[in-house]
Amino acid sequence: MKTVISTLLIAFFLVLAQNVRSQTVLEEYIREGLANNIVLKQRNIALEKAMLSLRIANSYFTPTVGLQGNYTSGNGGRSIAIPVGDLLNPVYSTLNQLTGSDAFPQIENVNQNFFPYNFYDAKVHTTVSIINTDLIYNRKISQQQVVLQEFEADIYKRELIKNIKVAYFNYLSANEAIRIYESALKRGEEGKRVNESLLENGKGLPAYILRSQSEIETTSAQKSDAERQVQNAQLYFNFLLNRKSNEVVQATLDAQEEFSKLNLTVSDSLSTQNREELKMLRESISLSNNIVKMNKLFWVPKVNGFLDLGSQAQDWKVSSASRYYLLGVQLDVPIFAANRNRNKSKMTSLDLKSAQLGFSNNAQQINLSAQAAKNNLYTAHQNYQSAKKQEEAATSYQKLIDKGYKEGVNTFIEAIDARNQLTQAQLQVSISRYRVLSAAAQYERETASYAIN
Repeated sequence: MKTVISTLLIAFFLVLAQNVRSQTVLEEYIREGLANNIVLKQRNIALEKAMLSLRIANSYFTPTVGLQGNYTSGNGGRSIAIPVGDLLNPVYSTLNQLTGSDAFPQIENVNQNFFPYNFYDAKVHTTVSIINTDLIYNRKISQQQVVLQEFEADIYKRELIKNIKVAYFNYLSANEAIRIYESALKRGEEGKRVNESLLENGKGLPAYILRSQSEIETTSAQKSDAERQVQNAQLYFNFLLNRKSNEVVQATLDAQEEFSKLNLTVSDSLSTQNREELKMLRESISLSNNIVKMNKLFWVPKVNGFLDLGSQAQDWKVSSASRYYLLGVQLDVPIFAANRNRNKSKMTSLDLKSAQLGFSNNAQQINLSAQAAKNNLYTAHQNYQSAKKQEEAATSYQKLIDKGYKEGVNTFIEAIDARNQLTQAQLQVSISRYRVLSAAAQYERETASYAIN
């Protein structure tokens, strides 16, 4: 059953208008992170490699031309006896008798070696694929691999943007905690001064001064812990931006001002169609389908052509008689391979089914994550509103108790409790505020609503 609430409005959050995004310090840090992050650079290298693979796949459709040459010279070994003299000498003798001359001399039999002697062969060899379905599908697959690498880079970009935002909000939250503890220290020191004044006037107790000093020391320790949290947040933030660990982080973002610029309408029907993960899975299914088609066409003959233009002769002679051309066509038809090709085709069909099931599973997981992110955002907003009301009540309560304590109406314990309540309420407002912003960044990541290109 659908929820009764069809639309949940959260004013102050998430979708910052494009015309003001470029003006924020955070957006500058995001651009710096996208430009300098090491892992993203590795993703871009993988994309460049995929593009080079596509160029290689395209090159197989063009003729391949190369210069080939060889030189051989040998003697001895096997030979063949050619009885030229035995065949022609009787004829030559008869001719000499008839003509009364020695115009036809006697010749020796020839013993010809199989090895060529001082022989060269130089040619320009050209080959071209005429029919080859593998090349066609390999090019399609290479094109899809480029798209997959682009999606992988975009996926990491979104994750990096979310991490940068959350890390920056954690840094701001820790800085604000320091300011809250500093304010608490001032209140504690003021309380100690009041107790010292009351003691001088005979209305206070030494124990109150010691208790005030203990309160100051506790707050100082909490402030020191917040300072360490700032340092850790700074280290992680600079790591994401690939900067020096001690690089200064500008804590100039006014969260309250950012809220006034933000507006989000979160409906019950979430859209995750822009998620690069789903796009990549769809492309993977299409790629697997092309592999299946390619393997099913194993029976299609492959036809290649070649052309040789060259010269071959002995003793490095080059003449019209030594020059030649050789043209040919090669045909490759598969006849029998013990069902190897059919089994390979069945395997790729199973891979396709697995990819389709994986898409359904991942789509459900992504929708679940988006729904959880929306719920977390709603909860964070509710907690922030509650924390603000608690802070207002704690502020009023502390003022009343502090005034009453100075007038002797309220006790010292009530004064300490009021100060602690105010400090905790202020901390809770700060923490809740940045949790809202962090939840917004997560929701933005889950719905792929941030424009990365």
